[in-house]
Amino acid sequence: MAADRRTVIENCAIATVDAQDTEHATGHLVLAGDRIESLGPGPAPEGLENVARRIDATGHLATPGLVNTHHHFYQWLTRGLATDHNLFDWLVALYPTWARIDEAMVHAAAQGSLAMMARGGVTTAMDHHYVFPRGSGDLSAAIITAARDMGVRFTLARGSMDRGESDGGLPPDFAVETLDDALAATEETVRRHHDTSPGAMTQVAVAPCSPFSVSTELMRQGAELARRLGVRLHTHGSETVEEEKFCHELFGMGPTDYFESTGWLGDDVWMAHCVHMNDSDIAAFARTGTGVAHCPSSNARLAAGIARVPDMLAAGVPVGLGVDGTASNESGELHTELRNALLINRLGAHREKALTARQALRLGTHGGARVLGRADEIGSLEPGKLADLVLWRMDTLAHASIADPVTALVFGAAAPVTASFVNGRQIVENGRLLTADEDAIARTTRAEARRLARIAGHA
Repeated sequence: MAADRRTVIENCAIATVDAQDTEHATGHLVLAGDRIESLGPGPAPEGLENVARRIDATGHLATPGLVNTHHHFYQWLTRGLATDHNLFDWLVALYPTWARIDEAMVHAAAQGSLAMMARGGVTTAMDHHYVFPRGSGDLSAAIITAARDMGVRFTLARGSMDRGESDGGLPPDFAVETLDDALAATEETVRRHHDTSPGAMTQVAVAPCSPFSVSTELMRQGAELARRLGVRLHTHGSETVEEEKFCHELFGMGPTDYFESTGWLGDDVWMAHCVHMNDSDIAAFARTGTGVAHCPSSNARLAAGIARVPDMLAAGVPVGLGVDGTASNESGELHTELRNALLINRLGAHREKALTARQALRLGTHGGARVLGRADEIGSLEPGKLADLVLWRMDTLAHASIADPVTALVFGAAAPVTASFVNGRQIVENGRLLTADEDAIARTTRAEARRLARIAGHA
């Protein structure tokens, strides 16, 4: 849409998730091009020119688009396997299969993962991809192409592993890279695909996989590479008690101290999970501005534990939400994580005071934008910000008797998405993608999942 063409949305409740948590029981939004031009209570101003479209959003709640801060798209092809395992046993069970992926499989898996998120209100996605079997093709380009075609804003966390089975790691040797190859390929991916311009649709982060699959030298040099290139850093951290034991045995220190010793704490870093954090760990994250991708469903699926999210927030740690890979969160949806984050954290020490509905919504929107370093552009509904937003239908049987729409969204059943916009462009209508054929994606992902199973010797 041209910059002077407007979309007017009226008669909806609005949760802006701005710094003041401004809300309107009935309000309007005006989108101009890829930006939010204005919003406020009541109907839109009279006399607006060049209005291309008007949407009567009666019965809806408008929120910022959801921001996913941790995912592994390729795992879409291995859902429903190793369902009764902890993290390390689950990895041992699945790495031999994951080591057989190729470009066609990864593209199909990315389509499936992105489609499921987008139709559920995600407007900014990310993928931490770290499995690069030899001869498997251009996997980074396959993922980025899928995201571009889906129309979502996207961060590729270009992962890497250089600690295979022969070096005491979990993945097969042929599924890991050498130190030099991993660094070179990561730099090439950043140079080819990272967009530094305002409103960028594609960004790249440097993302060695985890302390138990990556050498200390790759961690160190990866951090140096990211800062030389001016991009963000991402990895897994403090996910399980086994990981903490591993770090103490191998490095003589816990995960947070190890990360600090390798240059992996800072306001340009975010970690996935961070379940097993003591007070000093949380203080270190707060002091350095290191972010956290909280993945409540995956943490529960793998029996990893309950992350101390209320304590992190109280300390000022940036926290967003993540789906995690769909081999440990088979639904593949982020909007259900709003509810799960609230409920699971209430099982922890803070009980009913752990999180509110509005804090959960903030985690999934502004919190995620902050973690990805994009809170100046997305994550809240404010004039001048990018027009990434969702209209959730709240007047159906599932939600109509809940008076407060934010409570309905978080505590209630998964709400239908009537419309989702990225850069002011609508990508979902009445729960269906406008940018892709969901049925075709379902057929392709099923076929590729079966092909992977055959190659891996499971079918």
